[in-house]
Amino acid sequence: MNFWVDFWAILGWMLWAVVFIGYLFALFAIVGDLFRDRELNGWWKAVWIVFLIFLPFLTALVYIIARGEGMAERSDRAARNAETAAQAYIRDVTGKSPSEEIAAASALLESGSISQEEFDRLKAKALA
Repeated sequence: MNFWVDFWAILGWMLWAVVFIGYLFALFAIVGDLFRDRELNGWWKAVWIVFLIFLPFLTALVYIIARGEGMAERSDRAARNAETAAQAYIRDVTGKSPSEEIAAASALLESGSISQEEFDRLKAKALA
């Protein structure tokens, strides 16, 4: 009998832990979105933060309903900007443009250092 009481108590704690961690993820996403939004002025951001502190669950629900679409767009834009920055950094570090990489691979092919298959693979990689 005592085993089942402990089992259900542990299961209940696990459920509440999952709910709480999910809430924290939503809260961090909302706060991140608030500071990423350039259209919303500082006073409105402060109002949202105050409501998130005093009425957290209700405010999070209202925020996601009212601003969820814009939140997704801003998140998508931030991800695209990060990807573009990463690609620019990689190109900057390697120091070669795709055409330069293909020319170098072509020179290796002509000298016999690589096979046609390796050249095709390097060319596809440079164009990707």
